[in-house]
Amino acid sequence: MQLSDPADVGERELRFAGRVHQVRTLGGALSALLVASVLAANGASAWIWAFWAFNGFIWPLLARWLMLRSPDPAHAAHRHLVFDSAAAGAWIAIMEFNLVPSAVLLAMVTTDKVAVGGWRFLGRTAPALVATCVLVSAALGFPVRLESSMPVVLATLPFLFVYPVALATIAYRLGRSVADKNRQLERLNRIDVLTGLRNRRGWNEAMAAELARHARTRRPAVLMLVDVDNFKAVNDNHGHVAGDEVLRSVAGVLAACTRDIDTPARYGGDEFGVLLAETSLAGALCVAERVRLAFLDQRPDEAAAQDCTLSIGLSEVDLSVITTDEWLTRADAAMYRAKAGGRNRVEPAAALVRR
Repeated sequence: MQLSDPADVGERELRFAGRVHQVRTLGGALSALLVASVLAANGASAWIWAFWAFNGFIWPLLARWLMLRSPDPAHAAHRHLVFDSAAAGAWIAIMEFNLVPSAVLLAMVTTDKVAVGGWRFLGRTAPALVATCVLVSAALGFPVRLESSMPVVLATLPFLFVYPVALATIAYRLGRSVADKNRQLERLNRIDVLTGLRNRRGWNEAMAAELARHARTRRPAVLMLVDVDNFKAVNDNHGHVAGDEVLRSVAGVLAACTRDIDTPARYGGDEFGVLLAETSLAGALCVAERVRLAFLDQRPDEAAAQDCTLSIGLSEVDLSVITTDEWLTRADAAMYRAKAGGRNRVEPAAALVRR
C-alpha cells in the first residue's frame, strides 16, 4: 500500500481549513445581520449583544487561529463546526423561534454540514444544535414569538442571496480543481516515468488516431520501431542505473530528432517507437538515419563500451493496413530484419497491398 506524503496531507488539511474559514466568516457576518434585526426588535440585553459580537465577528478569526495551530487542522475544523451548530441552536432560542430568521439560520447550518461531511456529519452535529436550543430556551423561560416583521424579513434577504451564491462558487471551484487533477492524472497515465515519453498505452492511442486519420484523408504516416542493441550487456556489466541512462539517452535523441507533430514513445523495455505524421517512407528513412547517427554520437560511455547501437524498422501506412496491430507487426518485422542484418541499421517494411 502506498502511503500519502505527510506534507501533501497537511497541505490538503490547510486548504480545507481555509475553505471552512471563508464560509464561516461570510456566514457569520450575514447571520449577524439577520439576528441583530430580531435582537433589536426584542430589546435584547447587553450580554446577548456581547455574545452576538463574539459569535459573528470574533469567533471566525479565533477558529481560524486555532485551526492553523492545531496538529490536525481538519479535525479541529470539524470540532469548530460542531460549535457553530450549537451556537445556531442558541440563536434560534434567543430569537424566540422567530420563524423566518430561524428557518434561514437552520438552513445555513444544515447546508454547511452536508457540504463538509455529508448527512452523516449533519447527524453528528444535530444533537449539539438541538440540545443547546432546548437548554437556552429553558433558561429564558421557553419564550416563543413566531411572527416576523418586515424589517426582519428584509434583513434575511442578503443572506438568502449572497450565501448560496458563495457556496455554489466554492463548489464550482472545487469541481474545476478535481477535473483538472483528473485530467493531469489521465495524462500521467500515458507517460513513461523514466524517459518522459509516452508509454505503450499513450502510443497505442496515438497510433489508432493516426490510422483513423489516414482512413479519412489518405495522408502519409510512418511507424518507426527502435530497439537498443546489446542493451542487456549494459545492465549486466554496468548495472541498471547505467541501463536507465542509456534509455534516457535514446529518449532524448528521439525527442530531438522529431517534430512536434510526431509522437515518440517508450514501447516497452528497451524498445521505442515513433509515429511520424505527414511523412513518407523516404522522409522517414532520413529521420531514422539521423536518429541512428545521433545516438552513436551521444550515447553514454557504458553504451559505447558494450557496442550499443540502434536497430530501426519502418512501416508506412497504406491501404493494406486495417488495424494498428497489423501496422505494428510490419514495423516489428522490419526492425528484426535490421537486427538480423547486422544491427545498427535501418530497414523498411515490405509493402503489401490488399486486392
